[in-house]
Amino acid sequence: MIGYLTQNHPLIHAFTPVAARRPRRAVAATNRLIKQAPKLSDLLPEDEITIARGPLDRPISGLAIDSRRVVPGAVFFALPGGRVDSLAFVDEAVRRGAVAVVVARLPSLLPARVTFIQVTDVRVALAAVAQRFYQFPDRAMSVVAVTGGAGKTSVAHLLKHLLNGDQAVGLMSSIHYALGARTVPSFATTPESLDVYGMLAQMREAGCRHAVLEVTPSGLEQQRVRGVQWGAVVFTGLNQDGFANAGSGVAAWRRLGPGRAPAVAVVKLDDDAGGALAGALAMESPGTRVVTYGVAPGAQVRAENIRLGARHSAFRLVWPGGLLEVESPLVGRGQVDNLLAAVAAAWGLGRDPLVVLARLRAFPGVPGRLEHLEEGQAFAVVVDSAATAASLRRALDQLRAVTPGRLLVVYGCGGDRDRAARPAMTRAVQERADFAVATADNPRGEPLAQIFADMRAGVVAPERITWVENRRCAINVALDLARPRDCVLIAGKGNETFQIHADTVVPFDDRQVARELIRGRNLARET
Repeated sequence: MIGYLTQNHPLIHAFTPVAARRPRRAVAATNRLIKQAPKLSDLLPEDEITIARGPLDRPISGLAIDSRRVVPGAVFFALPGGRVDSLAFVDEAVRRGAVAVVVARLPSLLPARVTFIQVTDVRVALAAVAQRFYQFPDRAMSVVAVTGGAGKTSVAHLLKHLLNGDQAVGLMSSIHYALGARTVPSFATTPESLDVYGMLAQMREAGCRHAVLEVTPSGLEQQRVRGVQWGAVVFTGLNQDGFANAGSGVAAWRRLGPGRAPAVAVVKLDDDAGGALAGALAMESPGTRVVTYGVAPGAQVRAENIRLGARHSAFRLVWPGGLLEVESPLVGRGQVDNLLAAVAAAWGLGRDPLVVLARLRAFPGVPGRLEHLEEGQAFAVVVDSAATAASLRRALDQLRAVTPGRLLVVYGCGGDRDRAARPAMTRAVQERADFAVATADNPRGEPLAQIFADMRAGVVAPERITWVENRRCAINVALDLARPRDCVLIAGKGNETFQIHADTVVPFDDRQVARELIRGRNLARET
């Protein structure tokens, strides 16, 4: 993707059509560049090819999975799974200068001067070729996968921060990609393998010694991290948002290959299936060190004497050979689990918990994940990305445990998404919150009236919910209702900085809007 993967512009230029009267010196330079380019046969050997039509010894300038991003000399991979047949984009890729096309089935007409390669699985081929094209960047650093259920984003950011002492650490998460030399917004939690290896290469060039990747279950199924040499894999838990049981966790472990088994597996022991998963992984990969964490007495890295507050959390951290009283700036029981997972991973990688936890006070938090807004107000205001019934319940339960007053929530349901989930979200907020303000999330192309109608099907206590179409006004209503010691949760969008209406995207950041409204109240009181 342009802006994320660095293009070799001189090499691309060498593949463009040669001018009629090009200086001899320029032609010689072009020929040298082309000779230095990797060969298709080096990146995709014959034993990985089902059928080849055309030469395999041709040099290539790059790889592409979007026909609009093809540059002269590139190999285009026609990935399956879209709403349109992937072969429909082959002609555009060829017009833009693709010299080879990788497909799951050959088209009936093959353009001249282009090599067509049929493979059993285009995504598997893409991962292998991308890893070779970028010269195995995963082998130049210790790469950590954070997968499983809830908490992946928070664990990934915490681990990146704790490891980032004297060594640079890269990060790929649902919020952003930290590539060492620069940080860019995320366009997918787990991007396609081409982007994964391309960004790992940028981290390598920037001197990163570690990389932390948030890996979704769907990313595993779609082979997006296939072939990565893992230093450690962290399972944040087995639940309905991740892997249902130990068997699905083991299946995920296998999808992280093929290749050398990860050196460390970090498993939450508190889940019903956590112990089963830890045992299964020990049998599956005898050479892998299994590290367990949680509050269970048998966990190697565990928390004792947990104290939850409205502005912080505290607990005693115990691990083999040490203990430490920890005061965390993160709020909520779930954040204690997330911190334990990050510390367990760091310890499994050979870091001293006493050293890495010295950095905890400087942790800025995870944008849009139970993010507390402080503008001098007498009540708590929290922004979170919770956008399902299960995630709303988790967020509200964590806040209920530290809220002495009422719990108010602003929430909405996205348009052009699962309509059946909307009543369940309303039931969740009615079960857990004292009052709810229902509003727009990202309506997209669906009428808000239809979204509200679906949401209303979950109402059980109409006196404890109100409906406000404009999201800014809805946040304002919740802030007006809040009293000292209350908590207002603004849920659904988290760190998003936009709102989608039909074909229009407008700037909208829950955090910025809430801060502006609170400051306005403070100013009004002062005057």
